Amino acid sequence: MKELNMLAFDFGASSGRGLLGRFNGTRLEIEEIHRFSNDPVDIAGHTYWDILRLYWEMQQGLIKFATSKQGEIASIGIDTWGVDFGLLDRDGNLIGNPYHYRDKRTDGMMDEAFRIVPRDEIYRQTGIQFMWYNTLFQLLSMRINNSPQLQSTATLLFMPDLFNYFLTGTKSTEYSIASTSQLMNPVSGTWAYELMDRLGIPTGIFTDITKSGTIIGNLNPDIATELRVNRAQVVSVASHDTASAVAAVPASGEDYIYISSGTWSLLGVELSKP
Repeated sequence: MKELNMLAFDFGASSGRGLLGRFNGTRLEIEEIHRFSNDPVDIAGHTYWDILRLYWEMQQGLIKFATSKQGEIASIGIDTWGVDFGLLDRDGNLIGNPYHYRDKRTDGMMDEAFRIVPRDEIYRQTGIQFMWYNTLFQLLSMRINNSPQLQSTATLLFMPDLFNYFLTGTKSTEYSIASTSQLMNPVSGTWAYELMDRLGIPTGIFTDITKSGTIIGNLNPDIATELRVNRAQVVSVASHDTASAVAAVPASGEDYIYISSGTWSLLGVELSKP
């Protein structure tokens, strides 16, 4: 078969990289083609992600592949850290820089949430660890403080979905990144709409949840022309970085445990359902 060139962009909480995977039908070779730092920015007492620079870094990875003259790109996949998101207005424009998960606006929000919905009930509907920076508490903070950004929002996209949108114009939410939000029901695989309603979080800003591995579109023609690459397929991979790491564990069968070490370490097993 013809050799496939697959580009992966892995955005961590402190650095990112672009990887080229070459697959000839039997063997996969991986080469790092671009690496960059991911530096939060503090402005007026809040902490943000420098989202446009991160997008620029992804473009640099595409340019480096183009100049290497290794043929066409078969697919592009992106994974990032969890919980954080960008907000789009009704025209599809980004409303400000996304907040960093360690921004102080979520201080006290767990207690606020538990006053409205009991802790056990939130866990029953979402099934993940309580962390003060989960998407639930970020959005609750914006709702309680009457955030003008939230009031102007038409669509919420998590970080990998936001990068996919920048590349293709398609708005979608991948399953594994949605599962980090504490706003998704892992049993039904859908948003926890009842919980959102009780907390006053607008449900209309969320897109449908798509399965990992869904082809969401092709590279925007203007971007392809500017960067001198072909209109490759953009795939909504297991876009939470831990999900991609676990998917790549070199083990077969079901009798194994993984340890994934990044900003912190996670130990667990891979199951067919929660």
